[in-house]
Amino acid sequence: MPERDGDKTQEATPHRRQEARKQGQVAKSQDLGSAVLLLLGLLVLMMTGGGLIEYLGRYSADQLGGNAWLSADPDFFVWHFNNTLWDLGKHLLPIFGLLLAGAVAVNLAQVGFLFLPDKLAPDLTRLDPLKGLQRLFSLTSTMRLGFGLFKVLVIGVVAAVSLYSHRERILGLTGLAVSEIALYLLDILLWTSLKIGMALLVLAILDYAFQRWKHEQDLKMTTQEVREEMKNLEGNPEIRARRRQVQRQLAAHGLSRAVPKADVVVTNPTELAVAIQYDPETMAAPVVVAKGAGELAKRIRRLALEHGIPIVEKKPLAQALYHDVKVDHPVPRAQYAAVAEILAYVYQLKGKKVPGAAGRAA
Repeated sequence: MPERDGDKTQEATPHRRQEARKQGQVAKSQDLGSAVLLLLGLLVLMMTGGGLIEYLGRYSADQLGGNAWLSADPDFFVWHFNNTLWDLGKHLLPIFGLLLAGAVAVNLAQVGFLFLPDKLAPDLTRLDPLKGLQRLFSLTSTMRLGFGLFKVLVIGVVAAVSLYSHRERILGLTGLAVSEIALYLLDILLWTSLKIGMALLVLAILDYAFQRWKHEQDLKMTTQEVREEMKNLEGNPEIRARRRQVQRQLAAHGLSRAVPKADVVVTNPTELAVAIQYDPETMAAPVVVAKGAGELAKRIRRLALEHGIPIVEKKPLAQALYHDVKVDHPVPRAQYAAVAEILAYVYQLKGKKVPGAAGRAA
């Protein structure tokens, strides 16, 4: 069945992707960030939370069973508040710092660095109740609701299975001390939360994969959109033809000045042409003064014939010089011997003395 212009069957162009990114249209999963932060917070608490729990226990014991406050003036309250804030900060700031670093890292991993100041401006169109109802009852919102209910079901199943595996120990806690019961329940709570976090991470990865797929589908373009974009980026065909004509004129004008100065023209034999000049008194090595392919190669050969410049057919050398050497740049050392051989041959044809530098290079 022939492709219709209205069907979005074309992959997004780099320009389309760039414009979508500028508008904040990127593949991102909020669930992935939440799951990573949950797991990171649990791991940090399991590794460094002992000090925080010990401090909170000691602080509670001091406040509930310590010495009574004999003074309650404002200076005492300020001193007590500052000490408490300092001690609590020493335990909480590393945890908050790691969580902040994790949140930044997971977002950078998904979308990279993306700064959109326009998104900070208030958008009054989002206050439209009709559009709000459309978003509320859209297919995307329905899918998000279904996915949210599924996550609740998964959390319930994982928590129930985890607690059921500890049922015998939980029933036997009645014979333990209160502190032992608290430590065991805390251990069960942390490991159950960790299992829930792993389950949510798996679901979040699946959600991120879906978001990437949906993003790619949304970015797809119709054939007409591709044509319009190419027209806008490249300009009107008449203008492009005029630009190419001006470029050819400029190149031809440069060739008409450069080629007559050359000592020899190396060809491919018809596709490429490279003009080489060598003056042993002013140059340390032969220099490529002009090169071209196709029509430019024909122009170089024609100018060489008009000015009596020898044309030598050396296919490998012409290809190497055309691809590796820029105009007005010297010949690389790897090509010294081949170029020197050609220059010696040209000088012999003209009955001139072979330059000493060229002879040594050979």
